[in-house]
Amino acid sequence: MPPPLVHLSGWGRYPRRPTRVSAPRDIGALASALQGGEPVIARGLGRAYGDSAIAAHTLSMRHFDRMISFDPATGQLVAEAGVSLGAVIDAFLPRGWFPSVTPGTKFVTLGGAIAADVHGKNHHGEGSFAAFTDWFDLMGADGSVSRCSRDENADLFWRTLGGMGLTGIVLRAAIRLRRVETGWIRQRMIPAAGLDAALDAFDAHMDATYSVAWIDCLASGPALGRSLVMLGEHATLADLPPARRARPFLTPRHRGLTFPVDLPGFALNPYSVRAFNALYYAMGRRKAGAGLVDWDSYFYPLDAIGQWNRLYGRRGFMQFQCALPLDQGRPGLRALLGAIAASGAASFLAVLKRFGPQDSPVSFPMPGYTLALDFPVNTRSLGLMPHLDRLTADHGGRFYLAKDSRMSADTLSRTDPRMGDFAAWRRSRGLSAHFVSAQSERLGL
Repeated sequence: MPPPLVHLSGWGRYPRRPTRVSAPRDIGALASALQGGEPVIARGLGRAYGDSAIAAHTLSMRHFDRMISFDPATGQLVAEAGVSLGAVIDAFLPRGWFPSVTPGTKFVTLGGAIAADVHGKNHHGEGSFAAFTDWFDLMGADGSVSRCSRDENADLFWRTLGGMGLTGIVLRAAIRLRRVETGWIRQRMIPAAGLDAALDAFDAHMDATYSVAWIDCLASGPALGRSLVMLGEHATLADLPPARRARPFLTPRHRGLTFPVDLPGFALNPYSVRAFNALYYAMGRRKAGAGLVDWDSYFYPLDAIGQWNRLYGRRGFMQFQCALPLDQGRPGLRALLGAIAASGAASFLAVLKRFGPQDSPVSFPMPGYTLALDFPVNTRSLGLMPHLDRLTADHGGRFYLAKDSRMSADTLSRTDPRMGDFAAWRRSRGLSAHFVSAQSERLGL
């Protein structure tokens, strides 16, 4: 008997799509699910923002959650695709290891990290998740399993990294962790009064392991793009005060605040967000300089708030995330931020990062900058999005499919010609009839 029809969404809670969800418990059951005749897509913890992990039949990978082996000489962890980065940290940080690349949430699975080829605050120097992925096993439409690496099935390896689950189902993977001495981050906060100052700070600190900026997207005039740039390094034992050195991985446990209900739609408006941004910037200026913060606060500040997606109301939210090439970064960001400030669209979760080199068939990053902003789903935001799309395209940029929920196929074709090649490759391999998401149908992939 097929599983019942349910309505499912990504983390942005927009859009919601009908799907049948099943959760195979082993490889045999997973292979059988692929023979059901309906297109499928794998789903991890549902942290893709839009409709990339929803299909006619959605396969939850929650039962593929075992860690298989670890090599302390190399830091290589072999684990199933449903293992989360949070579980990896819980198991290995007390032993002195941490994910080499992590996005802004630890509630993402290894399979999801590979499918999106996630990036973190260290892309400018160390690249994306692909750089620390040694191999993975991929199940094809016929249930067969292929080992994929740089040397074995290399084309499939590179097209799966960033391929949004459209090449098959990742079963298990070998990734490399990094050795750390403590659970603390040595942070330096740099207030930037405007966009040029923020980008100058990124340029001046390319040797920092981690760098990220919160950016005030409603500031205008001389304050356009004012930011708080946060640099980070893994703290050594010598960096800790003597009282902490005996237990260097013991860090504060954050209270589990949870949004119990959806905020009303009027709560996020230009006035409330402008006031919040002014306060947040002022608080950041007071914290300027160096200090120690725990790993959870530095990498995953929003994870401390359960169901934080409810703050945008019951209609949900959209994230706009683009990458702009280095030579178009300043004019492109200035145009985007100017349009957002002029519109008054409310986004207080706005993040700016520097990207380093990356050459990939489908992965999102390019040398330059990436800007990510959350907008509530309302008439104002929906009217602004196509304008931001055009500005991005005009400056040679492209978009992150893991965050997309509403882009058009024409916009994708204009901004990322690689995706036309990817779609043709999928058709040539017979994959386009078997691995399909609501997003891939919308975008013609």
